[in-house]
Parts: sequence; structure tokens; C-alpha cells
Amino acid sequence: MPERELVIVGGGPAGLTAGLYAARARLDVVLLEQMSPGGQVLNTHLVENWPGEVDGVGGYDLAQRMKDHAVKFGLPIETAEVTGLRVEGERKVVLTSGGEIAAKAVILCLGARPRKLGIPGEEEYTGRGVSYCGTCDGPFYRGQVVACFGGGDTAAEEANFLTKFADKVYLVHRRDQLRASGVLAERVLANDKIEVLWSHLPLEIKGGQQGVEAVRLKDLKAEREYELPVGGAFVFVGTEPNTECVRGVVDTDSRGFILTDRDQQTSIPGVFAAGDCCAKLLRQIVTAAGEGATAAFAAQRYLEEQA
Repeated sequence: MPERELVIVGGGPAGLTAGLYAARARLDVVLLEQMSPGGQVLNTHLVENWPGEVDGVGGYDLAQRMKDHAVKFGLPIETAEVTGLRVEGERKVVLTSGGEIAAKAVILCLGARPRKLGIPGEEEYTGRGVSYCGTCDGPFYRGQVVACFGGGDTAAEEANFLTKFADKVYLVHRRDQLRASGVLAERVLANDKIEVLWSHLPLEIKGGQQGVEAVRLKDLKAEREYELPVGGAFVFVGTEPNTECVRGVVDTDSRGFILTDRDQQTSIPGVFAAGDCCAKLLRQIVTAAGEGATAAFAAQRYLEEQA
């Protein structure tokens, strides 16, 4: 069984930043990522709140630069799906699709995935009109009418992006004001192609052989249900952590997000976590990067203490 000082699980902004710091510290480190490094940033059309990028930066470009920066300092990145974690005293064993890797310390940067609505028709029409990524699928809806569900930053940003293609975007929100940050909310309200349906709940996604044809909604204030004809339904109602492989090993909150202290250490000494998989207030690229740096530095200190 190969053994490393440090194994980083996940190649999003948190993992890549942790890898950068660990490589610069000359730790014996490897980063494991089951897909392309970059995480959810790869699906972001434009990142406008990365410090120093005054005009914004494309998500793919930012992810690629993060990867290149870490690799420049010698970070090895291997493709592997992590399926579990076993703790054997001070040694941690990372279970992967290609075998087991022992480590003295581990940083979990498992990320998160879009939360689903859980309504009839959602699963049936996923990939046939139901999407969780406007940047990925927006061009397929040129000249059409689509619905977006959500009221946070992602929903606001994606609704605005979809107006580049769709003739009309309905933003369906269960409350009577957006949770999105001021700038993004202002853009939604100023966009003539977006109509916000306040105090509405999605009940069902309906369609036929060609895909989505309508969404059934409930107007909470008028207390009525009705169908809204649309050609696509985009879901942006939050995230769920990709922590199934470590649940029962490290402590998590009721939703499965990993609990950490101020040094990003989990309930297991020598196991750290960073990024969207953690229980915290704000899930953004900048916070993921900061937590990745903190986790790498804390892991370095932990290794020095164990030496």
C-alpha cells in the first residue's frame, strides 16, 4: 500500500489551494480528483467576486489557472474516485477505485452538488429539459421560454445568463424577496426578459416525448395552482455535500456537512476539511480557497508535531 504524508481528496478551489500550499511546503502530497480539477467553478460562466479580477474571470479559466499554479510547484494530481476513509490509529487509509493509499494526514475537499426539488417529473425529465447548470445548457434554449427555481446568488446569476439565449425567463421564488446579493438582485429586477414569480412553489414538472412542456406552480398568496408553459426548467435551490464516503467517520451536521474547528480540523486528529463540504455560513470560491490554505498549513503543523 503506497503511503504519503498528505492526501488531498477533491480538486476544486479548496483542494487546489491546499495542494498549492502543501507543494510549496515540500510535503509528500498527492491530490485525488475523480473528474477534471476545478469543481463547480468549471460550470460558472463568469466569476465577478474573485479579488483582483475587476472585469471578472471565466470559471473555466480561473480553475485552469489554479490547477496550473499548483502543478507549477510540483503538486501531483491523480484521477481516482474516493469511496471511503479508514482510521487506523495515527494512520489514515483512503479507499479509492484504484486501491488504498495510506497517509499521515488527509484534507477532505469533497465539494457539493446541486440540491433537487424532489417533485414529480424532475427525475424523469433531467437531461430532457430539467437542468442544474444554465452555463452548460443555456444555448439549447435559444428563443424559448424557461423557468428558474431559486432566489439566491446562483439562481440570480444563472437567470441573468439564460437571458442571453431564452426570450423569457421566469424566476420562481417561494419568498417575496430575493436572497441574492444586492448587485445580482438588482440585475434580475432590471432585466426586461426576467419575470419574478414571488411566493410561488413548484409542484410538478410536466412534459412529453420531446421533453419539458410546463411546470405546475402554486401561488401561495392567491392560494391557487396553475400550469406555466415552458420549454426548460432550471433548478438552483442550494447544495448538498458530497460527504457520503466519510459519514460515520468524521462528525457532520444534520445535512451531512462536515464539522470543523477554526483550523479546519475535523473530529479526527489529522483529518481536515475545506470548501463547500464544510458546515459554514458562506460557500464561495474565495472562502474555499482560504479554507484550503488554512487546512494545508494546519496539516503541515500536525505532521511536524507527529515527527
